[in-house]
Amino acid sequence: MSKNLSANGPLKALRMALISNPIITDLIHHSDRGVQYCCDDYVRLLNNNNIRISMTENGDPLENALAERVNGILKTELLEEVYCDFKAAQQAIAVACSTYNHLRPHGSIDNLKPFEAHQKSGELLKRWKNYYQVNKRKEMEMIT
Repeated sequence: MSKNLSANGPLKALRMALISNPIITDLIHHSDRGVQYCCDDYVRLLNNNNIRISMTENGDPLENALAERVNGILKTELLEEVYCDFKAAQQAIAVACSTYNHLRPHGSIDNLKPFEAHQKSGELLKRWKNYYQVNKRKEMEMIT
């Protein structure tokens, strides 16, 4: 968490993530088109670590709903809307991220916690329904 929208905060966070997870491969970094994520230093750090870059075309979070689901869970399940000060918000976000990664099972990764899923190799069983595909299939059946 940072007090402003400069690239320094995200750069520091990305470096922390890379240090704490040095063996993870095949990463995709999803973001909006904020200047802090498009700046040369940030893009260079992603490229130097072979992290693929995914950015929305027009800043619409629905363009990558799976990545945005993380934000939704953090905001609706684990965080309040208002904090008395920056430090309180910073502490709450740290607890929420730890809860998300180490305590909360996720249906999209075989009901594992993200920390557990990162320790596995191979494809994980997804235990959630893709309502878009179900509805699309029904539409196709109705047409034929």
